[in-house]
Amino acid sequence: MIRNMCLAAAIWLAAIPAAAAEFITVASTTSTENSGLLSEILPKFTEKTGIEVRVVAVGTGQALRIARNGDADLLLVHHRPSEDAFVAEGYGLERRDVMYNDFVLIGPGDDPAGISGAGDVSEALVRIAEAEAPFLSRGDDSGTHKKELELWAEAGVTLPDGGWYLETGSGMGATLNIGVATGAYVLTDRGTWITFGNKRDNELLFSGDPRLFNPYGVIVVNPERFPHAKVEAAQALSDWLVSAEGQAAIGAFQIEGLQAFCPNSPEKAGRREQEEERCPADR
Repeated sequence: MIRNMCLAAAIWLAAIPAAAAEFITVASTTSTENSGLLSEILPKFTEKTGIEVRVVAVGTGQALRIARNGDADLLLVHHRPSEDAFVAEGYGLERRDVMYNDFVLIGPGDDPAGISGAGDVSEALVRIAEAEAPFLSRGDDSGTHKKELELWAEAGVTLPDGGWYLETGSGMGATLNIGVATGAYVLTDRGTWITFGNKRDNELLFSGDPRLFNPYGVIVVNPERFPHAKVEAAQALSDWLVSAEGQAAIGAFQIEGLQAFCPNSPEKAGRREQEEERCPADR
């Protein structure tokens, strides 16, 4: 009897590592995590496949570094040039479109630089620079920070070292909190701004320029570079995200009644540039 009980216990204990091993690590952005998107859709994937997904939510630059170190099985990030470089350098397999939203400029409701009347994002940024109105940057090599620097360069603005332009070195939430408290302009993604609860008298002041398009891509890490990577399980999640089921889950996710991310997988009929009715994040 005792022998049988011990044998049963041994079998049960031996089974624990196998069950616990059925998970993958996804390096993703703070916007996908903090918005609530991943906590909403990933349980659907887990229920379907039995694969647990553990998310490390950081800026895109840090997420890419985590994956380059072999510490993630899958990437879900939003800076296309960096994603393409990651694949070209042999760290990842195919990059696939998953979804998009857009970047927006927020700031004090009285809009001291007058950016709400700008014709495009370059004009909005030039107005901020000429007014020397406070602008707060994440300064953390995230996808948002990378996009912001690209936009300043396109606007022909040379950023000062200090003065009206300051960097937090922090994530989007912390940067927004400081920006709201100090009356600074901030570039953020629409989903994070909708979710953000400490708006006070700050408003979304500029959006709609096509250059503010914010695409997200999924990449499975290359098993030839990282033999320990759980490539089959990671590929299963990648496939699910671009499938009709995954795309429907992304499209159904809302924040305060507003669609925060717009599915745009090639497998989805009617890609962004072909859609007759544009996703609400394009407004």
